[in-house]
Amino acid sequence: MIQNAATAPAIPSIVDGIFRALADPTRRSVVERLTAKQASASELAAPYRMALPSFMEHLRVLENCGLVRSRKVGRVRTYQLASEQLKLAEDWLGRQRTLWERRLDRLDSYLIALKEDSEE
Repeated sequence: MIQNAATAPAIPSIVDGIFRALADPTRRSVVERLTAKQASASELAAPYRMALPSFMEHLRVLENCGLVRSRKVGRVRTYQLASEQLKLAEDWLGRQRTLWERRLDRLDSYLIALKEDSEE
């Protein structure tokens, strides 16, 4: 993917926000639950032993980084997963995996060559 100077800083900051949001176990749990189905704020908050305003802050963090979307119908706010943002994090992790696999392959080749040299 080619990025120009105007868009280059945007992607890392988006990915930073996603990982920052996912660093919290409560927010990771909410994301996991939303993979199954959308849910209201009160349904999402029910399993946690915290005040609703505190839980809503978790939802705000997830919404601000784009991992979830919400819509309000009447008095009920329903949340759903925004999987395209997860794709950005997945792509970043994939690039890191590729980089480290290449490095480990080179190390493996080097160690095999060292072993062969020492056996001669």
